[in-house]
Amino acid sequence: MGCVTLLTLDDVRIRPYGRHDEDRLRRMSARLSSRSLYQRFFSGTPTLPERYVHSLADLDHWDHDALVGIVDDEMAGIAEYVRHPGTPWRAELAILVTDDWQRRSLGSHLIGFLTQLAARRGIHEFAADVLLDNRGGLAAVRSAWPTVIPQHCSGSAHFALPLTDSLAARA
Repeated sequence: MGCVTLLTLDDVRIRPYGRHDEDRLRRMSARLSSRSLYQRFFSGTPTLPERYVHSLADLDHWDHDALVGIVDDEMAGIAEYVRHPGTPWRAELAILVTDDWQRRSLGSHLIGFLTQLAARRGIHEFAADVLLDNRGGLAAVRSAWPTVIPQHCSGSAHFALPLTDSLAARA
């Protein structure tokens, strides 16, 4: 009987999303349940939406940026922000982690790195919407911003997440 080695965060390489990551992103879709896809995109979709895949091809690494967690040359997670045009100090935060890496702190790990990056680029606050049944997403937000209280609206929690109170300040 063979031994199974459980991979840890030490096995994850965090780096910017690159122009050659499109195929990795599409392959990541096979490791996402319909529930995970619904919790990220707030609608039923059998795979990652092509509009989402294409939107990442246009990253400018300033107003829109993404970091990925890579394990064995495959994408295990992605965290991104999109700066709000009217309030350039604010950006929308979104995280997606494959089912096999959920509840293993990869989402929090990605949030920490992305928060540091965004803060250096003049972003002072993330906005994030999390479905109320997304316990992992809510836990990741509470871990990084334990004192923030969300507003509840239509089955989701809306967060205003100041970067000074987050993992960036603790790093």
